[in-house]
Amino acid sequence: MTIENEDQLDRLRTVGRLVARTLDAMGKALEPGITTRELDDLGRAMLEAEGARSAPELTYNFPGATCISVGPDCAHGIPGDTVIKAGDLVNIDVSAELDGYFGDTGASFAVPPVTKRIERLCRDGRRAMWAGIRSVKPGGRLNEIGRSIEAFADRNGYSLVRNLASHGVGRSLHDEPGEIPTWYEPRDRRTIPEGLVFTIEPFLSLGGDWVEELDDGWTLRPEGRQPTVQYEHTLVATRNGPVILTLT
Repeated sequence: MTIENEDQLDRLRTVGRLVARTLDAMGKALEPGITTRELDDLGRAMLEAEGARSAPELTYNFPGATCISVGPDCAHGIPGDTVIKAGDLVNIDVSAELDGYFGDTGASFAVPPVTKRIERLCRDGRRAMWAGIRSVKPGGRLNEIGRSIEAFADRNGYSLVRNLASHGVGRSLHDEPGEIPTWYEPRDRRTIPEGLVFTIEPFLSLGGDWVEELDDGWTLRPEGRQPTVQYEHTLVATRNGPVILTLT
């Protein structure tokens, strides 16, 4: 969506802060011995306490309030009886609807102890996301986001998953514009209007560039099981630069 007034911005900020606080609490609760269902229960309780509804449940009838993926899975994991162990790489994606507006955020967490290689991957996953965010400006091309992220990945020896993309958000979980590549797509001629609300969420990997859907119909895993991280913010493009809506 494209924001038309301050009331819309305030409502998007409210749901954005809520999903950010929920993600933060779930990340802090992540420890060996906890199940992904217990983590999801925590997320659901925080959303429902504020009158919000899980966006994946509402939109797609997803079997959980949040998406929790334990490596090598990297997206759309179903909460359940999986027990978190030391060394796991876990992605948590939290999105919700509140008063007709949607917020979407996510992050990957490495459960200590992990190798320096995984620590570096997590650090650089955040840096890749911010490389994309810094390239946002009204009137600029959407593909500049992917150009910046791909340049970062190439410089640092990473690959990008190329069948998962960023997207518009606001009045729905997946709003216009449609898929926004987090790699450079020279044929994409779309521009960024002032007030556009969308996510930036690169999937940075140690060699993976494609994910496959598992038999459960939801969970996504790199074909070669390569460690992969995702970091995501919802933002709005303004004349003064990108405004991040999913900060605590």
